[in-house]
Amino acid sequence: MREQEGRLVASLAQQGISRRTFMKYCATLASMMALPPSAGIAMAEAMASSRRPSVIWLPFQECTGCTESITRSHSPTLEGLIFDAISLDYQETLMAAAGHQAEEALEKAIEDNKGKFVLIIDGSVATGLDGAYSCIAGRSNLELLKKVAPHAAAIVAMGSCAAYGGIPKANPNPTAAVSVSDIIKDKPIVNIPGCPPIPVVMTGVLAHFLTFGSLPELDKLGRPKAFYGETIHDRCYRRPFYDQGKFAKTFDDDGARNGWCLFELGCKGPITYNACATVKWNGGTSWPVESGHGCLGCSEPDFWDGGGFYKALSMPANPLKLAAGAAVAGAAAGVAISFANRAKKGAAKAAHETTTLADLEK
Repeated sequence: MREQEGRLVASLAQQGISRRTFMKYCATLASMMALPPSAGIAMAEAMASSRRPSVIWLPFQECTGCTESITRSHSPTLEGLIFDAISLDYQETLMAAAGHQAEEALEKAIEDNKGKFVLIIDGSVATGLDGAYSCIAGRSNLELLKKVAPHAAAIVAMGSCAAYGGIPKANPNPTAAVSVSDIIKDKPIVNIPGCPPIPVVMTGVLAHFLTFGSLPELDKLGRPKAFYGETIHDRCYRRPFYDQGKFAKTFDDDGARNGWCLFELGCKGPITYNACATVKWNGGTSWPVESGHGCLGCSEPDFWDGGGFYKALSMPANPLKLAAGAAVAGAAAGVAISFANRAKKGAAKAAHETTTLADLEK
């Protein structure tokens, strides 16, 4: 293993990445995925000693936004390392080959890595007209999925289109678009929703699979809990203003300028599970809410048919399927609790008492 590690470290050194930085990256990734400290060492050893795993990436009904997102690794961050460490044997947008050569590369990758490769799908699967709405090299997406998926070790449904059907599935769904899991039932599938998803989530899932030979713990929607275990609202830096009942009324009022909560402007953060608030985008530079726009809920099923993006959850034009009445009631209760908390603080101050967290949670 030391010999193989030496080759990897030498390769990283050519890119200006030291062994220390590599180990730090593995430790950080393990921490982000709620794994014990020893998992960071295990990840480093696995990635240093394992054969580069084959990855086949099939784009179906999509906008290429997911591919664009993955390529936005901020040098010299190590998102790029993971893609250097894997063998991306087929990806139409990124590969140099075209036409017959591209299709030959796909067939060879399947044959050489049966039962071992990771299959990434981005885009929904068109089933209308026997899948003829979306084709690659004369084969429908549906046909291609059924051909390749049986030979994969695991499948990653990249983006909300692959995970849930996405924008192509929006009413009236003219192509009869469905998710990958609607078609494939006998393979482990991890959903990484988002429009597009966060790059580090993808690299984290690949690193986990490479290290442990399995997918990370998933929630009921097949998403990795490490990245989709909490709502945007739970970790949002504007949350204190929500708790104080301070809400921006327009996108250019004083409240908006002072960073107040965007709940009343339609932010879907309270019912959206994702890591945007902590991982952020573009090398951790920012994320939509920090840029002044409310969360659209793009990592939740059917967000595109859930009513206006600028309608507050307590008064939606058409209740979100994922939230139903419970989320609306919960959001309204949250506002009520916020004002109640303010009243408690005021009463405590008047009585010269200390208000504790326990008091606010009652």
